[in-house]
Amino acid sequence: MAYNSIKEDEWQSDVKKSVTIKRLLSYLLKYKKEIILVLFIMAYCVTVSLINPLFIESAVDDYILPKDFKGLAVLISAVLMINILWIILVKIRMNIMAKVSNNAIKNIREELFDHLQKLDFKFFDERPTGKILSRVIGDVNSLKDVLSNLVLTMIPDGVLLLSIIVVMLFKDWRLALAAMAGLPLLIASLLTLENLCHKNWKIVRKKSSNLAAFVHEEIAGIRIVKSYSAEEETLETFDELIGEHKKSFMKAVRINDLYSPFIEIGWAISQFAMYFVGIKVIGVDNVSIGTLLAFGTYISLFWQPISNLGDFYNQLITNIAAAERVFEVIDTAPGIEDEENAVIMPDIEGRVSFENVSFAYEDDVPVLKNVSFTINPGETIALVGPTGAGKTTVVNLISRFYDSKEGAVLIDGYDVKDVTIESLRNQMGIMTQDNFLFSGTIRDNIRYGKPDATDEEIENAAKTVNAHDFIMKLEKGYDTELTERGSGLSVGQRQLVAFARTILSDPRILILDEATSSIDTKNELMVQKGIAAILKNRTSFVIAHRLSTIRNADRIFVVDDGIIAEEGTHEELLAKRGIYYNLSTAQAV
Repeated sequence: MAYNSIKEDEWQSDVKKSVTIKRLLSYLLKYKKEIILVLFIMAYCVTVSLINPLFIESAVDDYILPKDFKGLAVLISAVLMINILWIILVKIRMNIMAKVSNNAIKNIREELFDHLQKLDFKFFDERPTGKILSRVIGDVNSLKDVLSNLVLTMIPDGVLLLSIIVVMLFKDWRLALAAMAGLPLLIASLLTLENLCHKNWKIVRKKSSNLAAFVHEEIAGIRIVKSYSAEEETLETFDELIGEHKKSFMKAVRINDLYSPFIEIGWAISQFAMYFVGIKVIGVDNVSIGTLLAFGTYISLFWQPISNLGDFYNQLITNIAAAERVFEVIDTAPGIEDEENAVIMPDIEGRVSFENVSFAYEDDVPVLKNVSFTINPGETIALVGPTGAGKTTVVNLISRFYDSKEGAVLIDGYDVKDVTIESLRNQMGIMTQDNFLFSGTIRDNIRYGKPDATDEEIENAAKTVNAHDFIMKLEKGYDTELTERGSGLSVGQRQLVAFARTILSDPRILILDEATSSIDTKNELMVQKGIAAILKNRTSFVIAHRLSTIRNADRIFVVDDGIIAEEGTHEELLAKRGIYYNLSTAQAV
């Protein structure tokens, strides 16, 4: 079994890491008051960290050696009070940043999801659902710690590092330089490993996305997998994908782990250099024991933020790829969007015109070729023809799910490109063969197209399409909970509920794309009777392979090879003995 589409490289672009980090910070800056409070707390914490070694120096030189234990007790009491407050403020700081980072993640996810809803069908046609889910859930989740540590780690540890350097230089520049002896090694390692780390974590993200896409697809198609007894073959593919993910992850982790040894070695070099300079170069007579202990503490303080920043840098390199993937989707321009001067379409009568319309989903593969026709308000038009002839494309252009490459699609004289998408689709009702029902009650699903509908309106819509009787036979009637895709209802029942949802929205233009194909003959006759009144005075387009369902259409368009090959009533087209006649004869047999 081949899953090339899942294992293909994902859409991605190269963006400077600094640009991505700056963009992440912009989400935090929406909480300026909280950030300012955290910065004040950090200022206190950094100050305490800087003066603690000085307390050690004073304790040794001023109190322990002179044996002033009373003064030492006072000093220890003061240090305890200062550090207890430090511990409390650190806890407060972490709680504030946890709240801020969670809110920032919420904002990113909302922005991403909102943008996804604005993207056109082409975007979703070209990408497996699992890969999109991977960005909405997994990639966004991985940004939480990065956002929090941008403030909790990068700023305070950066400030602490610079402050320690200043204090050490002020106290003794020779010891200070010795304390920084390991820095060149660390800098060299960072420069060497940075691009390698980033590249490998991007690969990990891609492999994770491939795995998510495969699992989503297999669960969605589990009935097909079981029907063809393809469990073993599917498991082999899963093992292959999970193996690729594990291999890429382990490689990225091994490269990441190279940072820690360099930090430890640099720390050890600095410790040795400081004590060597202090004892052998400067001499013990020129440096007090307290000062050496203070510098030893400063070295620990100096390398601890470096270690923290190294860990954060690892985390940043690990997750910056996730941020790039998220922003890549947000930056994807919708293929279908309102024009700059788009107007709100007023209530329409339902006149639809195609003027020399041509369209292709892919370049050089035309689906519609210079199609022209006019539909009068209230007419019912049936579209028939072989699979792939362009029937669904016609209604997709009316709904502006896609834009024509050439020509114009007009509704009541308005070019659909010149009106807002919302005002256009609000006046349309669209039913397809695979109508999706959401998790929730039947009542909620019917109300979906009209959120303010009353219970009476919901029941009237259900009665119109003959769904009311079977709904009332369910244990909880309209309050029956449906699981994903309406599992628990038959295919025909799901489509009747979807019919009620469409009818409730009271559309001026109604599109039925193979909408009755899954309903049995008895229910289909009932539905046809139920919607007859609804179709009256509404423009409707009916796509059907079963020609028996469209005999009473005002006009029938036979779509073949991207053109309207025949047009007329059922009787007129039979009399022509052309394509429609052949289709009808074939079905009669």
